[in-house]
Amino acid sequence: MSAPTQLGFIGLGQMGGPMAENISGFGLPLHVFDAAGTTERTPAAGLACESVDDVAAKAETIFLSLPDGPVSCAVAGAIAASANRVTTVIVDLSTVGPDAARQAGEICAAAGITYIDAPVSGGALGAKAGSITIMWAGPEAEFTRHQPVMASFSKNQFHVGDQPGQGQALKILNNFLSATAMAATSEAMLFGLSQGLDMKVMLDVVNVSTGQNSASLDKFPKRILTETYDAGFKSALMAKDVKLYYENTRAAHTPGDVGGLISKLWNSFDEAQPGSDFTRVFEFIRDRN
Repeated sequence: MSAPTQLGFIGLGQMGGPMAENISGFGLPLHVFDAAGTTERTPAAGLACESVDDVAAKAETIFLSLPDGPVSCAVAGAIAASANRVTTVIVDLSTVGPDAARQAGEICAAAGITYIDAPVSGGALGAKAGSITIMWAGPEAEFTRHQPVMASFSKNQFHVGDQPGQGQALKILNNFLSATAMAATSEAMLFGLSQGLDMKVMLDVVNVSTGQNSASLDKFPKRILTETYDAGFKSALMAKDVKLYYENTRAAHTPGDVGGLISKLWNSFDEAQPGSDFTRVFEFIRDRN
């Protein structure tokens, strides 16, 4: 099975733009489109297209980076219905939830397209640095075939399953853990501050003790202690991902007590501070009591 010779990318937003930029340096033609405006978002080495159909007529593999499940399914459907399509593989890097991934997979299978459920983690900064993690759920042969191009924008690639929905399940449980760590660490730091402790001292101790987590190791030292709040991941996205996690625990009949509480917190934060960097949840928790 030979590697693709023409690539496509649809969705040049906060995450997609940096990923497409890195892919465009891989050495293969990259045909790009974004409904919000392609020309101004096209990477320097990319080739701007006029529509989804235009990309589908040129690219054997198309990467998607889209805001939600309905949009992802609609774009997959448009590619599948394209009259001049040469596309045989769609790699969906979006976070859409297991149900939407399965629906997109069915749409693609009916058209003879291999749909890969491959959400990413690492935020906009990771996308720009080419260090994001990919959770690939799809045929292992396609995973192997696409690893060289994935390495252009991802430091860690994992084959997590064969079926659409499995990548999404891993992504939303990961983001639930990240969201929980941010909320819990915020509460813990605020309690410590009330007792006259210094935040840096607390972090130094926690990070060599059993309480260490992704927030204490990275977000607090780099984004909150510095008061930059620039992790590059928006509150709306975290609220969406945690809601997807909680809804899917309900559907799977697995425990969701913590998920329900965390989802409520992040929804409240996003309603209060829409468009905020997700690290500002620390300020939200601090100021609401």
